[in-house]
Amino acid sequence: MTVDAALAELAALEDPKMRAANEKRGDDHGINLSRMRALAKRIKTDHPLALKLWSTGDTAARLLALLICTPRSFTPDELDAMLRQTQPPKVNDWFVNYVAKKTPLAEEMRMRWFDDADPTVAAAAWALTTVRVQKDAAGLDLPHLLDVIERDLRDAPARLQWSMNETLANIGIFHPELRARARDIGERLRVLADYPTAPGCTSPFAPIWIDEIVRRREG
Repeated sequence: MTVDAALAELAALEDPKMRAANEKRGDDHGINLSRMRALAKRIKTDHPLALKLWSTGDTAARLLALLICTPRSFTPDELDAMLRQTQPPKVNDWFVNYVAKKTPLAEEMRMRWFDDADPTVAAAAWALTTVRVQKDAAGLDLPHLLDVIERDLRDAPARLQWSMNETLANIGIFHPELRARARDIGERLRVLADYPTAPGCTSPFAPIWIDEIVRRREG
């Protein structure tokens, strides 16, 4: 598929009501994401097309690009540049989960981004750190991570705060020897304690999150 054809298909999926709903969440596109996924499934993996779609700067085009790209084909500098362009929340979420977490360069990028002054970039590093906490914590200084979280979590910008809180909860879930300290940090800082949580969903407040997932894993 050509870039013009892909953009035409995206334009045909535009829904003003969907755009209005998405804009309330900070996402400037009007496409039902299930329909976008169906379009991506038809296109299949097409990295050259993904690069062209990304270069348009259009949010919908970039979301489609993230669905059809090949994460291992990006260089470190390309990944860095792309992350810094992911201001719309859904673009950032898909980039982190569908590209940053899947590239063989994930650990290299985690280290590169960890102390970045841009909170969006630092948040991606914390998201990659959470993966390490869950799956391969060897070499991570978990007590030091808790020190940093304890120091910075409360006043961190929203996107960075969310990622740091996710790391906090997962340290408590996956590392029993640090569970009490992780819970204590959460209880004292009270970050996301009042976050509205739908019935049947787990609260992002770290102590509740830790206790619920541990109960499920050990119950």
